[in-house]
Amino acid sequence: MIGGSVAMILNKQTIYSAFGFLIAMIGVAGMFALLENRFLALAQIMVSVGAIVVLSMLTILTINAKEESLPHEPNKYKWILLSSVLVAPFTFLLYKTLSAAHRNFAQMETITSKVVGKALFSEWVLPFEIVSILLLTAMLGAIVIARKEEIVKTEEIIKKEENV
Repeated sequence: MIGGSVAMILNKQTIYSAFGFLIAMIGVAGMFALLENRFLALAQIMVSVGAIVVLSMLTILTINAKEESLPHEPNKYKWILLSSVLVAPFTFLLYKTLSAAHRNFAQMETITSKVVGKALFSEWVLPFEIVSILLLTAMLGAIVIARKEEIVKTEEIIKKEENV
């Protein structure tokens, strides 16, 4: 998971970053499997790996961003380090909270995948659909923005050729 995350952040080419994201998401599914939670492991593979990563890769390949069109970021690693330092205390608090919550969850009755599925598709179906529409809209927006720049560049090239 850590290797995939580092690859996702440090790669300059977006397709390799997407592969790093894929590895990180498979690692999260593996962690769920190690925790003996088959439902979350399968849901992680189906939703994150099967849908989000594939949709991200499709968008990346459709946009076809070239390295010369990417922004120049001279302080990229400084911002990454600063963000990591700022997020570390919150991560520690989250870890402490979740480790204390484990004792409370141990006293609860067993939750099966049937109960989770029933809750997801009865009480949480609207938020689930809203998130899916939001993701789809973001991907379509990225494709439209990238295509507009390509069309504008093509028109500029045609005008230059006409002037010559």
